[in-house]
Amino acid sequence: MKKVLLFVAVFYLSPISEAQCPMCKTAVESARKDGKGHSKGAGLNDGILYLLATPYLAVAIVGGAWFYNKKKRRIG
Repeated sequence: MKKVLLFVAVFYLSPISEAQCPMCKTAVESARKDGKGHSKGAGLNDGILYLLATPYLAVAIVGGAWFYNKKKRRIG
């Protein structure tokens, strides 16, 4: 049941993550250079960085848990 819920959650949330794109970042950066929309541009860029970092953090957490679990089994 947990796997099904995780599967549904991943595919339900994936369209939200597709809303950010490199063209958006380019458009916002050019608007920042012109002096327009500075606060909106900074927020959008932060969102892009957040979406970029999330998969790496998830892999690091799962890998760390796997490593420590395997290490614990060898000792005990």
